[in-house]
Amino acid sequence: MMKVFISVDIEGVNGNFHWDETILDKPGYEIFRQQMTAETVACCKALIDKGITDIYVRDAHDSARNLNHLDLPKEVKLIRGWTGSICDMMAYLDESFDAAIMIGYHSPARSDGNPLSHTLNLSHHYIKINGQDASEFLINTYYAQTFKVPVILVSGDENLTKLVKQLNPKIETVAAKSGIHGAVISKHPDLTVQEIYDKTIKAVEKLQNEFDACQVSLPNHFEVEVCFKQHENAYQASFYPEAKLISSDTVTYSSNDYLDVLRFITFTVK
Repeated sequence: MMKVFISVDIEGVNGNFHWDETILDKPGYEIFRQQMTAETVACCKALIDKGITDIYVRDAHDSARNLNHLDLPKEVKLIRGWTGSICDMMAYLDESFDAAIMIGYHSPARSDGNPLSHTLNLSHHYIKINGQDASEFLINTYYAQTFKVPVILVSGDENLTKLVKQLNPKIETVAAKSGIHGAVISKHPDLTVQEIYDKTIKAVEKLQNEFDACQVSLPNHFEVEVCFKQHENAYQASFYPEAKLISSDTVTYSSNDYLDVLRFITFTVK
């Protein structure tokens, strides 16, 4: 019996472009909470239709109070709230899972592929890992890889799906919208929901036939660079063990251990 972990965000779902549409109790939020739910349900239903009933869904956006368990299939176990762990968007993931899926994910900070692009929070201009602007997809996929758990499907903005394919072209993707600087173009929400269902089916079949297809290679060494919006935050972060302040607003950190990288990010990027 397969066991699947689904991490769900909101900034990459179909249609939204304004921060108010992502924040609990703000105008427009409810519409896109419903879309977040519909996209999640489509993924879960596809898993169930493929005989997978051991499904864990991680509400991984902001308050972690976006998904209503009553809206999800009864087979789903829902993870809400923040644990305080070093990769909290993937909290509870371990080596017992066969695969991970990411729904509603988005482009990294300073990308023009989504008006809501960011990485983890809005405290910085960018996080780079080995010279590449790091998305939450990349950070979380590397974390999953420490357990040898492949990410088999990612939905989000079109720009992110291109980044996913650059990392591993065999990972299935669904482009829920296309960003045009401060705007988005989206197909009908129901079409995105159907595509997530279809691509989930395809991803599971690929996993069953070729388990290692969606694995990625963890780098042997990690060079991390964070450029903060406030120089005082960079100065404070520089006191993290082995971190270096290389300019008034930028800190670097190096390690061969990805879990050390996550510890650095957790305790400095706030």
